[in-house]
Amino acid sequence: MSDHSELSGGEEELMTPAELISRLEEAWLNEKFSPELLENKSELVECVMEQLTHMEENLQRVRKGDLKASVHRMEIDRIRFVLSSFLRSRLKKIEKFFPHVLEKEKSRADGDPSFLSPEEFAFAKEYLANTEVYLRAVALKHMPPNLQSVDMMKAVPEPCLDSFVFLRVKEKQENILVEPETDEQREYVVDLDQGSQHIMR
Repeated sequence: MSDHSELSGGEEELMTPAELISRLEEAWLNEKFSPELLENKSELVECVMEQLTHMEENLQRVRKGDLKASVHRMEIDRIRFVLSSFLRSRLKKIEKFFPHVLEKEKSRADGDPSFLSPEEFAFAKEYLANTEVYLRAVALKHMPPNLQSVDMMKAVPEPCLDSFVFLRVKEKQENILVEPETDEQREYVVDLDQGSQHIMR
């Protein structure tokens, strides 16, 4: 794989394999600790898959028993773990919040970044259809006629955006509006220094 990777809006940017893996790890941690589904990173996933293929090919050329081979194999396994954990986190959120995820995706404006990859969107639609079929077959058909419909948006819980998350500041940010934790408090503005850590909604 060349060090040119297409990421963020079709712009080609120069990125080393180490920077690519670092970006995957960042996306993984953000997704893992965010209460809602974040913007999809399909280009990043594709680039990492290409990098893994390239690493596997290089590993085939190394002599068996070479210490470097076992170190490279561990690195490949580590990257595969991070990638699969990232994708599992996303699928878990889609399964948990599927009607809200689909509604958010359908209501986004043209030009806004997509929250679902095409494969995730197809999965979410199929999951919704299968859930509705199952509910009808198991329960709804046995209910009185006026109770034979279900509003999935009300039946499935929304992501809790009031939950608290830890964050570490990558770049200095000034005048960030922070919402109050209680009704008695008012909104206030803070500066976030680079490298600082915080817990907030």
